[in-house]
Amino acid sequence: MAMYVLVHGSWHDGPLWGPVAEQLRAAGHEVHTPTIAGHGNGVPKDVDHDDCVASIVDFVVEHDLSGFVLLGHSFGGTVIARVAEEIPERIERLIFWNAFVPQPGNSLMDEVPPHYREMFAGLAAASEDNTVPMPFPVWRDAFIQDADLELAQSTHAQLSTEPFTPFTDKLDLQRFYALDIPKSYINATEDTALPQGEWGWHPRMSGRLGAFRLVQLPGSHEVMFTNPALLAAKIVEAGRP
Repeated sequence: MAMYVLVHGSWHDGPLWGPVAEQLRAAGHEVHTPTIAGHGNGVPKDVDHDDCVASIVDFVVEHDLSGFVLLGHSFGGTVIARVAEEIPERIERLIFWNAFVPQPGNSLMDEVPPHYREMFAGLAAASEDNTVPMPFPVWRDAFIQDADLELAQSTHAQLSTEPFTPFTDKLDLQRFYALDIPKSYINATEDTALPQGEWGWHPRMSGRLGAFRLVQLPGSHEVMFTNPALLAAKIVEAGRP
């Protein structure tokens, strides 16, 4: 059996992995779902990308985890790439699930299309704490379009505002691109959180990994809510030796 550390994406926190983690644990795997610094409700939002990375590194070290598969979803891809730079000896494999794999020196904002840059910057500027809320129309149509309205609404209610600074921090990533840790990319084929085509996840992001294992499944960016059993199975497929 394997050990998985699942790192969530923007607007999420660790507990939202619950349905997927339950499936993996039922199959006998050990699963950890830490929350990135500055994420979740009722926590300070004045964090930068280094704080986000440090929170996951600290979780791994404090729990003395090693020999695990480290997965990042969406924004979480930028985090696990940096975590791998800091503690490569503890990681068996990296999995990027519809996740950002930034070019060296880029920020997340450099990797999204212009309409997102404008929207994120505008929402952060209008907030009192430099955070970005998730507008429900975007959630409904671009992130979780394979859900019925009730599930879209109930999951949207569990989201939290996203710190904006980690979106704008430039990431060197030279050490990440020199690592020889095995890598996988999970691609949900109906994911339109990034517009498919020029700005899409696969092969634009996945192709930056060099040699990697590709695992695909039908579903949206939030298939963790709409089909957690299938996603869990695909995580096992992506994470196997």
